[in-house]
Amino acid sequence: MQASLVQKYNVAGPRYTSYPTVPYWDTDAFLASEYTKTLQRSFSESNATEGISLYIHLPFCESLCTFCGCNKRITKNHGVEVPYLTSVLAEWELYCQMFPARPVIKELHLGGGTPTFFSAENLKTLLNGIFELADKATAAELSFEGHPNNTTREHLTMLASLGFNRVSYGVQDYNETVQRAIHRIQPFEHVKMATENARDAGYTSVGHDIIFGLPFQTKEHIAHTIERTTQLMPDRIAFYSYAHVPWIKGNGQRGFKEADLPTASEKRAQYELGKKLLLEAGYVEIGMDHFALPSDSLYQAVERKSIHRNFMGYTASKTQMMIGLGVSAIGDSWYGFGQNVKTVAQYQQLVAEGKLPIYRGHLLSEEDLVIRTHILNLMCQLKTSWPTTNAWFDELPDTLIKLKEMETDGLIVMDTKSIAITEKGRPYVRNVCMAFDLLLQRKQPETQLFSMTI
Repeated sequence: MQASLVQKYNVAGPRYTSYPTVPYWDTDAFLASEYTKTLQRSFSESNATEGISLYIHLPFCESLCTFCGCNKRITKNHGVEVPYLTSVLAEWELYCQMFPARPVIKELHLGGGTPTFFSAENLKTLLNGIFELADKATAAELSFEGHPNNTTREHLTMLASLGFNRVSYGVQDYNETVQRAIHRIQPFEHVKMATENARDAGYTSVGHDIIFGLPFQTKEHIAHTIERTTQLMPDRIAFYSYAHVPWIKGNGQRGFKEADLPTASEKRAQYELGKKLLLEAGYVEIGMDHFALPSDSLYQAVERKSIHRNFMGYTASKTQMMIGLGVSAIGDSWYGFGQNVKTVAQYQQLVAEGKLPIYRGHLLSEEDLVIRTHILNLMCQLKTSWPTTNAWFDELPDTLIKLKEMETDGLIVMDTKSIAITEKGRPYVRNVCMAFDLLLQRKQPETQLFSMTI
């Protein structure tokens, strides 16, 4: 990786799990009543043919990991479990009441927080309540985020009995110095046991999340973590760049000094080494930040050209509509986004009053929909095109001019009807998408909103 390219393209930029990105939502013009109309429209268009996705946010953690940018609530009081899940099921009932038919769930993901903060029995009650009002699609992909320190065999077998087939474990790094800095202490033996227990329970996809660019982290740490990871050969690996955004997430990401973080060039060297070792181990790079074995559903989705990206990240199954349940969860009707309130108390109060707890969102314009499609194509297929007027937008010629330098640097190839990201350009996919991001181009932020792209 050329240091000059890293220096040139290491700018703050979105991760594009949506377009428009959240800071550019037109919240002033947003009406929850109009958003629910887009949900009903999308449900009618897609439920019978492809089903819907469901994301359930379970925010509780027993301790704070200082690298984490998620909405979470730190507590050791497990008395919060039942009241919270009761609210989630009440919210789900509000959505089901607005639809003309039973939802067909093609994809369901439990995220957090720490979903395995909840007991296996309480999670079973939650999921049985979800499927009392919905049908499960054939070959549905049901997954959850597991903490290696507290994901029990009981969790795994109970969820498998309900159809769960994928779990992802947050590993981050195996070096003790790094683990202490991010307040995430978990020995390799815990990850090994959690991985083997999942396979014994019948999970067809076990994932590990690894982060580079963490405080005190070095290339040697990356090599050690990858070496230990390949002893277990998880089916897929999310190899993420640490997003340092303390101005957004508050003191949770101030557990170390700025000087403790690797430089941009060191961070890119960590990525390149990790990528090299993963490819040598038999993994295939997919989209941005993801690697999978050829036997995994994520790789097979790439082969079928059905890989999708939404607020859950890369997914192996595409749905037009995603409902987000729980505090701070975001829903996506394709035509609009809606986000729930961010505090547990307010969330539970609104649901108890029979109200959807949505407090902000964005309704997509026709231009938004065109740009969204291009960015989704780039993030998932590493290419996009405009063969018809439906894919054209007025600023496209200007966008192509902005991309000329990337073409000169060998990061993309272009012609009059298409653009494709090269192998050399893979690490810069976010930068390519930024050239298509009209809202970002029209109004550059005055303060830093996003993490660095490199």
